[in-house]
Amino acid sequence: MAARVIEFDEFKTLVGEELGTSEWHEVTQEEVNAFADCTHDHQWIHCDPERAKAESPFGGPIAHGYYTLSHIPYFMAEILSVTGVQMGVNYGLNKLRFPSPVPVGSKIRATASLKEISEVAGGYQGVIEVTIVTDAQSDKPAAVAECVFRYYA
Repeated sequence: MAARVIEFDEFKTLVGEELGTSEWHEVTQEEVNAFADCTHDHQWIHCDPERAKAESPFGGPIAHGYYTLSHIPYFMAEILSVTGVQMGVNYGLNKLRFPSPVPVGSKIRATASLKEISEVAGGYQGVIEVTIVTDAQSDKPAAVAECVFRYYA
């Protein structure tokens, strides 16, 4: 699926709109282990499949919440391309929640909606709500993040 292309000056007209949905991404034990190596977070619920199957309430290993969060740039590149800018930067988060776990072996994808836009020196600041869901759970999202991005002309 191709990313939705939005011209820099068109951005301000899209407040309240859904920007799109990414493709599915499979969560593998290898990726979870690599994330644990990068973050030095080797908690057994993520990295020890046998123990997680035997002792966790989830029946197996789950991905780190921040692993899930770290996919937002990847998903946003699938959802949205802003043209007419010199650069875009991740400015942070206003809110973040992890309502449900992401089992290893499941798939995740994101939907993004533009909540607000404001002018900043040289560009726009957008607040984009990103909702990540898993194919393993339908009643609650895996993550909901209010992401702040800045785009500079």
